Amino acid sequence: MSELVTGEAVALELRPARLPSRALAVLLDLVAAVAVYVAVTIALVAATASLDEAAQTAISIALFVLVLVGGPILVETLSHGRSLGKMACGLRVVRDDGGPIRFRHALVRGLIGVIEILMTLGVVACIASLVSARGRRLGDVFAGTLVVRERVPVGQAGFVPPPPPWLAGRFSGLDLSAVPDGLWLAVRQYLTRMGQLDPQVGWSMAERLAADLAERTGAPVPPGVPPAAYLAAVVQERQAREVRRAFEHGPAGGGGPAGPAGSAGACAPPVYPAAAVVPDVRPAAYPSADPGAVVRAPQEGPSADRPSTGFAPPA
Repeated sequence: MSELVTGEAVALELRPARLPSRALAVLLDLVAAVAVYVAVTIALVAATASLDEAAQTAISIALFVLVLVGGPILVETLSHGRSLGKMACGLRVVRDDGGPIRFRHALVRGLIGVIEILMTLGVVACIASLVSARGRRLGDVFAGTLVVRERVPVGQAGFVPPPPPWLAGRFSGLDLSAVPDGLWLAVRQYLTRMGQLDPQVGWSMAERLAADLAERTGAPVPPGVPPAAYLAAVVQERQAREVRRAFEHGPAGGGGPAGPAGSAGACAPPVYPAAAVVPDVRPAAYPSADPGAVVRAPQEGPSADRPSTGFAPPA
């Protein structure tokens, strides 16, 4: 990934295109340009058969410049950096700040491309692309542009595992207003990927995140609760509060508890039955610091002897 900073000081993470994909895109563009050049040349030869040799030579040179040089410049300008080959390979030419290119950018890239691609058979462009950290050729350097990948492989959507049932509703009194969004994002990323981490590394990361979260909330982690389970329970508590807030201030504009039945514009928060049971869709084992051991939920008595929390996870 390459970080580009826009004019508004916003950092963009883009994936620069490397030499193989760029070479394939250039090859496709050249094939299309040569096909157009041959077709137009045949038509002009038939139309200018009565002209002298000098006029035919001048027309041939002008046709070469217009099709093989002006054509790519015009296509990149009108398509904002997406030629036929780049569209086929999922690439796009952008400015150094991530914005769309203009005519001057395409003009500089096209003129220098005649030297480093057409005249040298792409040798100079390949060397420059291999040397550059972002895979840029000389035309990109002088024009202030970058070729990036538009089609990025989509990874598997992360699933935040719910906490075990014995932690449901236990952190309803925490003050989560001081937790920054960056910490929530870090906790969510850890929960979605903790199954891919080494057990010891994952345990240490969970301890650090749990300590940071406890410092922000002002309440320590309860003893005997695994850090990963604590993080999952706090994240679910935050999601439950957001759901309740969304229902209380719904699109109907109720803004508060529901009034009598049949009142217009009222939107009531969901009512959970007292006997609601939290489904355990995830194994009750969380990773521990010992690779050969797991931390399991404490054993409790029959479910009939336990008071219900009245909590149900949001759909």
